[in-house]
Amino acid sequence: MSEQRSPAVTAEDRPPQIHPLAAVDPGAELANGVVIGPGAVVGPEVQIGAHTWVGPHAVLDGRLTIGAHNKIFPGACIGLEPQDLKYKGAPTQVVIGDHNAIRECVTINRATEEGEETRIGNYNLLMAYCHLGHNCVLGNGIVMSNGIQVAGHVLIEDKAVIGGCLGIHQFVHIGGMAMVGGMTRVDRDVPPYCLVEGHPGRVRGLNRVGLRRRGFNGEELKQLQEVWSLLYRSDHVIAEGLRLAREQSLMPLADHLCTFLEGSISKGRRGPMPAAIGR
Repeated sequence: MSEQRSPAVTAEDRPPQIHPLAAVDPGAELANGVVIGPGAVVGPEVQIGAHTWVGPHAVLDGRLTIGAHNKIFPGACIGLEPQDLKYKGAPTQVVIGDHNAIRECVTINRATEEGEETRIGNYNLLMAYCHLGHNCVLGNGIVMSNGIQVAGHVLIEDKAVIGGCLGIHQFVHIGGMAMVGGMTRVDRDVPPYCLVEGHPGRVRGLNRVGLRRRGFNGEELKQLQEVWSLLYRSDHVIAEGLRLAREQSLMPLADHLCTFLEGSISKGRRGPMPAAIGR
């Protein structure tokens, strides 16, 4: 009679690996392939998706949901109470998607009021010492350089690139594929596809290199440049420029730029960052 062997355990079904020096609450939910490093702390309401790696001395607490294939580096603190004097202990949460890299000593706070959340999408890179305040929403494919301090209720759209050592004012929106130079003071909305820099920050032009690298060229890029020039280089105020731009059939890039700016000039928003004079 031939010997029967148990099937080999593959990487897909390997149980969580928890270092003996980690402190993982029994109530935490860890999927297959999760690795928890020495000194890490994982609270009772934390859920971690498959193959996520949690480095030494990271702290994951509060109502926190983390997706699959993330890397959380040493010293990161995610899901702790918001730094908001209005917070009264509501069971708010942080939700993080898949394939994110959260580097050393990053802090991500949960939301303030009951039913609210701080949310991060997929494939983002948050470099060391970034802070993400309560109620922030990040899209996908964002790169945030070292030492970015993001106040509460900030929204950052897909594929934005933000330089290091800067602060972002609460309630600011940063548009998709925008590029923000290091040490810029970001106190107003950053339009999508734009380059901004300065103290205070000013719009310097379109992120044409970034757009071309992502495959945008030809008529769509040409129309975007024309609409941008109408909004930022003509004698028309933004509202009038938007009205004139809407008189033509807009392709997706120009349409999104206009939609973003229409929202930015609406009541309750910070308003769009102005253009640099003479550029």
